[in-house]
Amino acid sequence: MAHGNMHTVQSQSVWEDKLVEGKSSNNVGPDTINPKAYPLADAQLTITILDIVQQAANYKQLRKGANEATKTLNRGIAEFIVMAADTEPLEILLHLPLLAEDKNVPYVFVPSKQALGRACGVSRPVIACSVMTNEGSQLKSQITHLKDAIEKLLI
Repeated sequence: MAHGNMHTVQSQSVWEDKLVEGKSSNNVGPDTINPKAYPLADAQLTITILDIVQQAANYKQLRKGANEATKTLNRGIAEFIVMAADTEPLEILLHLPLLAEDKNVPYVFVPSKQALGRACGVSRPVIACSVMTNEGSQLKSQITHLKDAIEKLLI
């Protein structure tokens, strides 16, 4: 049953728009995403991840970039690592899953570096970021919940 108003059929989230838009404008679609980008979050989990990344950025609990993510892993202050699956070449961040496994830190790939950059609060694409621990943080329960969801993907 179609109504005259087309604006009612919009997606619920800002991230969904960006993800869909990122796939169509780029030649990197879901079929061309590198199979090495495992585990890849589904659309719903991606939205949750980007939402928590954005909140972590607001609470200064976020490190942006592959180098910064590596540092948080080495220092043992990383809660989880988020990487972009459309990184070109992907090999520039494939040291992170190995390091994360050594340190028992969950990691996950999201489809778009553009959307990850936006969630991190910067205007540039971000290929990797690390959400950090902080005692007495308001995000503690959400981070723990998301870590469990990411760990389920890794099994």
